[in-house]
Amino acid sequence: MEQFRHGELVFDVIDEGPADGPVVVLLHGFPQFNFSWKGVISRLTAAGYRCLAPNQRGYSPGARPRRRRDYRAPDLAKDVQALIDASGAERVHLVGHDAGATVAWVVADDVPDRLASLTTLSVPHPAAFLNAMLTSRQILASWYIFFYQLPRIPEWYFRRHDWSGMLDFTQRLTHQRAEDAVRDARAMAESGALTYALHWYRAVPLTGMRRARHKTTVPTMFIWSDGDTAVHGKGARNTGRFVNADYRFEVLKGVSHWIPDDEPDAVADLLLDWFDTHPVVPGAV
Repeated sequence: MEQFRHGELVFDVIDEGPADGPVVVLLHGFPQFNFSWKGVISRLTAAGYRCLAPNQRGYSPGARPRRRRDYRAPDLAKDVQALIDASGAERVHLVGHDAGATVAWVVADDVPDRLASLTTLSVPHPAAFLNAMLTSRQILASWYIFFYQLPRIPEWYFRRHDWSGMLDFTQRLTHQRAEDAVRDARAMAESGALTYALHWYRAVPLTGMRRARHKTTVPTMFIWSDGDTAVHGKGARNTGRFVNADYRFEVLKGVSHWIPDDEPDAVADLLLDWFDTHPVVPGAV
């Protein structure tokens, strides 16, 4: 599979590994694309898993609605559900990093019967994150979410001086490795995806918060890194309170926010162990 459809939207997808292997869906964050999972995918496919990593709404050229309201989390989650349907699998392992983790939490809430397991990296359960925003310094670390609400200015900042603004943000503020930051900035510049990617954040005020407090009923592993300057520890430590299923919390020491790039082998090891503990069983509910 190179592409899949959700209504009129067409998404590009990496599809690697044995066609009959258990399916793993991997969701990227901002400002990255599906290739951010390459190091993890190679390990998972070698172990017999089929990996599907889409370029999500706004990132795929064929999936760029213009209105910011079309980038609400429930709509992004329905794109993932369409990919699960297109894969032909009854149930999958779902993995998400950064903004992709936010989408993964919603998918788990909407269609828990389609998931054998859930793994989120960096971004806690929405209720834990919201609580941390209100009761800790997390709101200061999340200043960029409010900055992204501004029209045009974030685009100008990121594009200025040959995308030096994005490099400043990812390298200086979040400690992304230089080669990865340049790769992501170049891909964003060449793809024309920036405004649509920012709409993920601009749609947040248009999304109801009531469902954010729903407890996840899917077996969940949450991976956080203590070198993350964007997501502090309070929300990470409290995520387990909002999982009503088998739960595992892993902390990677001295690692930045960019976990899949920085430690693909460590992530793959954790995933393979978690998948073994919660295998895909055909017909299971």
